Amino acid sequence: MFADRTNWNLAGNRLSEALARHRASGKRLFDLTASNPTECGFAYENEAILGALQNPAALRYEPNPKGLESARLAVKQYYFERGTVIPFEDIVLTTSTSEAYSFVFRLLCNPGDELLIPAPSYPLFGFLADIQDVKLARYPLVYDHGWQIDFHSLQQAISPRTRGVIVVNPNNPTGHFVKEKELAKLNELCAARGMALIADEVFLDFALDKARPVTFAGNAGALTFAMSGLSKIAGLPQMKMAWLIASGPSELKMQALERLEVIADTYLSPNAPVQLATPMFLEQRHGFQKQIMMRVRKNLTELDRQLAVQKACSRLEVEGGWYAVVRVPATRSDEELAIELLTGEDVYVHPGHCFDFATEGYLVVSLIAREEEFAVGIGRVLSAF
Repeated sequence: MFADRTNWNLAGNRLSEALARHRASGKRLFDLTASNPTECGFAYENEAILGALQNPAALRYEPNPKGLESARLAVKQYYFERGTVIPFEDIVLTTSTSEAYSFVFRLLCNPGDELLIPAPSYPLFGFLADIQDVKLARYPLVYDHGWQIDFHSLQQAISPRTRGVIVVNPNNPTGHFVKEKELAKLNELCAARGMALIADEVFLDFALDKARPVTFAGNAGALTFAMSGLSKIAGLPQMKMAWLIASGPSELKMQALERLEVIADTYLSPNAPVQLATPMFLEQRHGFQKQIMMRVRKNLTELDRQLAVQKACSRLEVEGGWYAVVRVPATRSDEELAIELLTGEDVYVHPGHCFDFATEGYLVVSLIAREEEFAVGIGRVLSAF
């Protein structure tokens, strides 16, 4: 009755079942997995945001496969303010980065073709690949006083059916940025093998260091697709506005954009009110981002303070993003530890295996959780060792 691509195991795992029981009990939960900024106590420019959605121009239907010019010009301006010049013709609007991924997967891959993804990384890729009939192969990120791409293993993972390499910049959850030398190696590798680079940069603005990180937007060394959106940049996941930027050798880029335009024209996904409001949404990102970075730094400082008075646990270096990785004694599986913390300490954390860590002994915690909740929750986590 149903397609094999949707034949997922939809049964709840032990941790999700324990979380459901805890929430049903009514007990207080210290949630250190918070990822929805609209529920974390940040102040938004409510009147301006709501007012931007009342543009009378939204009553006219002006379909454009790549998205309304005013919205794409606002995205172009966003990159210009970051020091990167992007032709607005190279920008394709989508409702989410997930949709942007689906466009690129369809553009590059026949059924059964492969894409390389980093490990550890965000667990969304498996579902996106299944839906698009694409297979995934992993290349490891290695940690040695900071994270880096294992290029030897990446090259070994390439097969005749590999169509592209996905990078998350900065990575979620490790929080490391791709460095210029790594980008140069990726360009060389992809150009030589006829592969594309696919870069997810939703956390690009949230660097802990003042130095501006490398962006894949406008990358010319290989056919590249960079994506981002309002969900993280402006803290507005409910507005469903993202974008995809094509770059690279001119002939390849032109062919890619021609085909992407047909794909986008088939769906015409972004809605007019949000497209028209996008310039204002991007303008208000500055106040939101200041709040986010203040919260991230305070919670990271609190984490380091509590780690300093014990010897069992440590945290891995983080350069940006909203998460921290805590290394813990691997005395049981990360899932068992997460369940024990939930049932015994009322604290919810991500076990490392959710992000494809190769070994046990890692927990992932959100740095945008409310400060009091974070401090108490981390204290309860560390008291378990």
